[in-house]
Amino acid sequence: MEESSDPTAGRISERVRAIEPQQIRVLFDLAAEAEAGSDRDLVHMELGEPDFDTPEHVVEAASEAARAGRTNYTPNAGIPELRGAIADRHAEGSEQSVDSSTERERPDAPGPERERLVDPDTEVVVTTGGVEAIYLALLAAADPGEEVVVPTPAWPNPISGARLAGADPVEVPMPAERGFEPDPDRIVDAIGPDTAVVTLTSPSNPTGRVVSPDAVQRVVAAAADHDAYVLADEVYRELTYGETPPRVADLADPGEREWVLSVGSVSKTYAMTGWRVGWLVGPADVCGQVTKIRESTTSCVNTPAQYAALAALTGPQAPVQEMKAAFGERREYVLDRIDAIPGVSCPRPEGTFYVFVDVSALDGPSMDVAKRLLADYDLVAAPGSAFGAGGEGYLRFSFANSPDRLEAGFDRFEAMVRAELDEG
Repeated sequence: MEESSDPTAGRISERVRAIEPQQIRVLFDLAAEAEAGSDRDLVHMELGEPDFDTPEHVVEAASEAARAGRTNYTPNAGIPELRGAIADRHAEGSEQSVDSSTERERPDAPGPERERLVDPDTEVVVTTGGVEAIYLALLAAADPGEEVVVPTPAWPNPISGARLAGADPVEVPMPAERGFEPDPDRIVDAIGPDTAVVTLTSPSNPTGRVVSPDAVQRVVAAAADHDAYVLADEVYRELTYGETPPRVADLADPGEREWVLSVGSVSKTYAMTGWRVGWLVGPADVCGQVTKIRESTTSCVNTPAQYAALAALTGPQAPVQEMKAAFGERREYVLDRIDAIPGVSCPRPEGTFYVFVDVSALDGPSMDVAKRLLADYDLVAAPGSAFGAGGEGYLRFSFANSPDRLEAGFDRFEAMVRAELDEG
């Protein structure tokens, strides 16, 4: 038997050793090392979390729940009230989103009752963030050796989650020459007899691009034809700068809805990244199995945090509108700054709070560029290679930052680009 040079071989499982540390966190850790014991003023633009505080009424709801003794275990699938609020958000034709506080009445109902196309008792599972929802969905949907199709550039968790589940991630690069516009032809061509899951993230992290309704319908139809699930990551859905896009499940034909698994979260929309509350919505058989295996992971979400999420979904939406307006203004500022820098460019994000900047004119792979930016200019960005092979040659910058820090950060980025292009 050939000996391995890996000192962890024999002590750590192969599937875990095969998972590389996420490069976003690698940069975060390098930045932490640089800041430790120094007076360096780093500008952090590598992580994806709002720079706003959680709305006060949400914090108060958690406090009240804790003081009222709501600190025990909850059902594995989450408290019924929160599951009901999530089901309401998924009601067909419902306008109860951050863009509107009105409710559309059922045409055949005598009162303002909304029709629930999602059963909160059997088709909703509250999870520890959207991350757990994605991982548990992959465990439930994909057998070892089956394929998980991931359009890239993509947030890396579905890729690593697929590997941990024993499945094989199939990266499908979207066309950089068209600003990474989601291409249904490429995605559909990658779906085959071994496909178990196809991921769709809209808006995309890291590009901010939104998948068009026509593209969604084509992908869902092709997946359903192969008895494959579409795992729809809709965590950034409310953070779009035009009309809020339809949910993937709402675009599916009735016979195809059973092949759609929808992931949501309060993290980005309500500035609640540390509260760790997300959810999975899907057919009862899948959600039942996900609820079962939650007993082996986190059992249930932190109880006061569930009441906080309930307050977020059902309470005043004005704080979200204010945050979204601020992100919209920052997006315009950042795009203007990038337009003024020679040798770099980026697609216009339709949602999220990221720009994905082409730095291929600079020397070296994106990780090297990001490391130079940190070491020489005190600016932290995420390398494009963190988002799959399709992201190489790019950097992701988060504009979830204050205007003065954005100005400082892009001053430093511009200085690096101009200096390196002049040297070249």
